[in-house]
Amino acid sequence: MTPVRVVLDTNIVLDLWLYQDPATPALQEALNGKTVQWLATQVMRDELERVLAYPHILQRLAFSGLTAQDILGQFDAHAQLMPVATKAQFVCKDKDDQKFIDLAAGHQAQLISKDKAVLTMRNRMARLGVAVGKTFPAQLPA
Repeated sequence: MTPVRVVLDTNIVLDLWLYQDPATPALQEALNGKTVQWLATQVMRDELERVLAYPHILQRLAFSGLTAQDILGQFDAHAQLMPVATKAQFVCKDKDDQKFIDLAAGHQAQLISKDKAVLTMRNRMARLGVAVGKTFPAQLPA
């Protein structure tokens, strides 16, 4: 069976391995069982590394007994690095989120994000065959 392709925004990565959000077990299980293929770029890893240095994130890491390297290690273990995708047909209002839109559109991967700017693109992305949602699996709009 071919794994489902997913693109995860930075907040979802933090939900998985730092916050252990109760909405993430299905995604965690799919990643561990290799039933999903998490597509990412070096730019996305660089963003995660930058976010992991934010003061409030450092506090949470310390509280959880984790380090930034622990989270980056999960990224490295699970994400398949891809070249930066070409610009998608649709543009996100938040330019920092465009990289996720572009990669998901370029590989027809599900895009998992809680970001409002990304979620508002749900119907437009569906026209490209890309499901966008807050949790895995994302569903195409009806």
